[in-house]
Order: sequence, then C-alpha cells, then structure tokens
Amino acid sequence: MSDDILKIRDLKVYYPVRKGMMGKVQYVKAVDGVTLNVHKGEVLGIVGESGCGKSTLGKAVCKLIPVTDGEIELNGLEIAKMNEKDLRPHRKEIQMIFQDPYASLNPRMTVHDIIAEPMEIHNMYSSKEEVDTKVVELLNEVGLDDYHAQRYPHEFSGGQRQRIGIARALATEPDLIIADEPVSALDVSIQSQVLNLLSKLLKERNLTMIFIAHDLSVVEHISNRVVVMYLGNVVEEGTREELYGQPMHPYTQALLDAHPIPDPTVRKERVLLEGTIPSALNPPSGCKFHTRCKKCMAICKEKEPEKIQITENHSVYCHLYAEKQ
Repeated sequence: MSDDILKIRDLKVYYPVRKGMMGKVQYVKAVDGVTLNVHKGEVLGIVGESGCGKSTLGKAVCKLIPVTDGEIELNGLEIAKMNEKDLRPHRKEIQMIFQDPYASLNPRMTVHDIIAEPMEIHNMYSSKEEVDTKVVELLNEVGLDDYHAQRYPHEFSGGQRQRIGIARALATEPDLIIADEPVSALDVSIQSQVLNLLSKLLKERNLTMIFIAHDLSVVEHISNRVVVMYLGNVVEEGTREELYGQPMHPYTQALLDAHPIPDPTVRKERVLLEGTIPSALNPPSGCKFHTRCKKCMAICKEKEPEKIQITENHSVYCHLYAEKQ
C-alpha cells in the first residue's frame, strides 16, 4: 500500500484569454504540467514568486477551479475530471485555509454557523447538540473561547479570523489540508502565533498539509519537504534539509540568496535575479527560467529540461546536471 494521500500527474490549468479583433483565443498557462506526490503525515511546502502558479495549484487540487488536463488522485480516487455530484461526498477529505481571513468568512454568519456548516452538509453528527459540542471543542483547540461562537467575523482581529478559518478546515476531519499563504495577510507579530498553532495541530492530529507561501523562512519552519515552482512548473523538489542546505537550481539559489540573514556581521556575495518573471500567456521556449539565468546554455533555450534525480529525495529540472547522470 502506498503512503501517498495525493498524487498529481502532469496537471495543467489554463485560462482562456481572447485577444485581437478576430477573437483569437490564447491561454494563460498558470499551471503547466506539474507532477508531485504528497505523503501521509508530511507538510509539503510550495514556494515561488508571485504568479508562479502555486495558489492556482492548491485551488485545482481542492477542485475550486476547473482542471484543463492531468490527473489528481486523492486516497486512490481520481478526482480531476469528476463531476460535482460524485465529488461532493469526498470534499470533506480535503479542506482549504485561505490567504485572506477577511474575505474567506461569511460576514452574515456567526462563528458557530461558519464552523458547523461543513459538518451539517456532510451529516457528520446525528444531533444539533453534538454539532454544538464539536464547534466549541474546535474553537478551544485553535485558542478561542466558547462565547466567541455567537459573534460575527467583523468582531475579530485578522489573527483570530484566521484561527476561525483553521477551525472550519478541521471540522470535517480532513485527510489533507491546503494552506494557501495562511499568514501572509497578518502582522508579523501575529504570524508566529498562527504558525505555532499550525505546528501544534500538525503534531497532535498527525495532519497532512500542503503549505503554500512565498516566504522561505516560513516554509523552512513548518515543512518537511519543499517544492520550488517557477512560471507554472516545478524546478526543484527535496527534503527541507537538502533543498535549503544544497540548492541545485539557479532559481532556488537566487531565492535563498535574496532571503535576509538576521546577522549584520555576515557578508556574502549574492546571486541576483535580473529582469522580471515572463508572462504565462507567452512563456519562453525550452527552460522557462533561461531568460533570467546567468548559467544559461544554448540547450536551455531550445529544450525543456527533464527531471534529474540528485539523491533519493532530491530532484531538479535543469540541464546543468544532465551530463552528470
């Protein structure tokens, strides 16, 4: 039996865009052929610049947006092309914590109703009393009090709202949680509190999570394994120790070099990224990173790099390492 909760194969999410007077349709390739697995009990971090497709990937896995092509296998069940009626009973197995705690909660519903709704939709409990008890338990688990259940979202701070979002995600006892930049909209002082809460819940509940973020230090703090994305593709994948200790792809190296070191005595030569990320509407040929890569070779402009296995758990998509195989 495989211990993979989620298997993604050549996943593509394209958005049609009409261009010109003749109505010619072009496509924004937000996710362009991603393949990865998520193991039971791990936290898989996904990092990259804004626009690299990491949030789109998370929403596609949750089936919140349509998939153009590819496979999504959740607990052995193929869900990528499944219709809403057939998918509905399985939605409780995968839940999402959204980026914006101000927009992700219904302002017309009490906190009790927000957390109780998914349990009622999936008929998880036989009585209202059981639901009420579970709501209070979840509120206490995320650091809120019983009386908060009767309040409305506008009465809470950003950090408290995100705790409510976490409680809602836990309500259905999901097998997989997608956390889409869950702390990026919060003050720095509150970010650590929410991260510590997530770390505590991960250990106590043995949760499996995909943690999406652009802050490398946040991902390093909470993730077991890390995937680096660039313009809709995975460019490097490895354990936290391997990827942060020995980054292989020039893009990963540049990302890590851009991260500030909290020590004024440390001086090092930085690998600077030149230019801006190309448009996903018309991505470069070959390796999509070649337009910004100082190590670019002729083959990089012509041929898309294949997956190169560095170690058992560390792989990179880069022509620089092809000759070493």
